[in-house]
Amino acid sequence: MKFALVFLLIPIAFSNVHSQQLATSFQNALDRGISVDSLDKAYKSALHSDTTLAAFNGREQEFMQGYTSLLKDLGKFLKANDFNWEKTTRCFNRIYIDKSGKIDYFLFHFKEDELSSDRQVQFSKLLTEFIKTYKFPLTNTVPFAQCSPVQYIN
Repeated sequence: MKFALVFLLIPIAFSNVHSQQLATSFQNALDRGISVDSLDKAYKSALHSDTTLAAFNGREQEFMQGYTSLLKDLGKFLKANDFNWEKTTRCFNRIYIDKSGKIDYFLFHFKEDELSSDRQVQFSKLLTEFIKTYKFPLTNTVPFAQCSPVQYIN
């Protein structure tokens, strides 16, 4: 009986870990034992040069509109929470989204000297709040990921 109970609890335990939402720097994720390589194995690339490997094959334009919407909505959220960019700020994002559109992981890296460590902490806290309720406007049959360089401006 105990043996069967353990097997029943394993999927529940895994789903809780997998459903965790995290907004953090690439380095902080790595320090927590979360690698981009392992995430990339669990999430299909939203767009890919080999269209057979793309989660949104044939829906590229629709996806790009959704992705642009996500970044604009994040900008509005930051502004509404009094986060202002002191200057145009370059960043690289990699966002992992489940099938229903919930953001599981939002990883970022600011170029050196682009944003002070205090401002990065503030950004991370607000980003964490943002992804708690934000839902990507598109769904898919598989979890998917998208990365891109971004320039944040007021």
